[in-house]
Amino acid sequence: MTGNRRPTIKTVAARAGVGRTTVSRVVNGSELVSADARERVLAAIKELNYVPNSVARGLVTNRTNAVALVIPESESRLGSEPFFAALIRGVSGALAESRTQLQLMLVRDQAERDQLTASVATRRVDGVLLVSVHSEDRLPGMLEEMGLPTVLAGRRDAGERLSYVNSDNAGGAAAAVRHLLGGGRRRVATITGPLDMDVGRSRLAGWRAAHLEAAVPAEELLVEAGDFTEEGGASAMRLLLERVPDLDAVFAASDLMAVGALAELRRQKRQVPGDVAVVGFEDSVLARHTNPPLTTVRQPVEELGRTMARILTDITQHGAPRQQMTLPTELVVRESS
Repeated sequence: MTGNRRPTIKTVAARAGVGRTTVSRVVNGSELVSADARERVLAAIKELNYVPNSVARGLVTNRTNAVALVIPESESRLGSEPFFAALIRGVSGALAESRTQLQLMLVRDQAERDQLTASVATRRVDGVLLVSVHSEDRLPGMLEEMGLPTVLAGRRDAGERLSYVNSDNAGGAAAAVRHLLGGGRRRVATITGPLDMDVGRSRLAGWRAAHLEAAVPAEELLVEAGDFTEEGGASAMRLLLERVPDLDAVFAASDLMAVGALAELRRQKRQVPGDVAVVGFEDSVLARHTNPPLTTVRQPVEELGRTMARILTDITQHGAPRQQMTLPTELVVRESS
């Protein structure tokens, strides 16, 4: 070799006097190579200081060593919600360990859905990590029909067939409401997540379970649906205060909605926690910087991303069976309750 050009699989094949497929088989440890050819390829690799790449491995394994992280949300939503940033950190960290490339795909309209379908159909990715799963979303079913390994962040419902990693949403919500009721609050409202998502329904179920456990009526007047945004949290808090002006606590199903609720309570001159205690869900970086600092349910979002990536890697590289996991949550008490 002359100059600074990096040796390729073609260079190794020429030096060893074999085809590129033979080089790729040697690189991947295949037994479908003669002893003589193997020795010549290994000698050429050593002589040329060749480092195998994902394309070379793919010639034999039929893998691209790339996976797609699919988020059916807008760029503004992706940038404003700490959940997504933490999840991406977890996913990318775990994939780096296995030298797998990550493709981030936002699916916001039919054109981008078609682009995803084309990538899947032509096997430009080995598998998909799917976030923000709604009950009626056709994407999980489409991926399942195509036979592409898929791991969900959350699940569509309790009977989910695909692999998923979930947080203990119902248990975490119950712990939050138990904390509020145990502190003497008696009209504990909730701002739910979208109820077409299992995460929204599960956190609402936890709110109800804690009331049942404490023998305190779970009044439907105290339930207002939200959308996991700050604006949605403020709007829901306003409606709750109009409907139930004497409420004394609110459990918001996300920190971002809790931030919106705090802003609305401040606008209406309600003291937190004196007049109304507030608890969120996630323990994002926002929770430590609200005024007052936010009591919240910690869910391990980065660990959720890492676990999703590892499960997908196990499936794509080792043929592991479907895996479904629920990660524990933890109540973190601060000054807002």
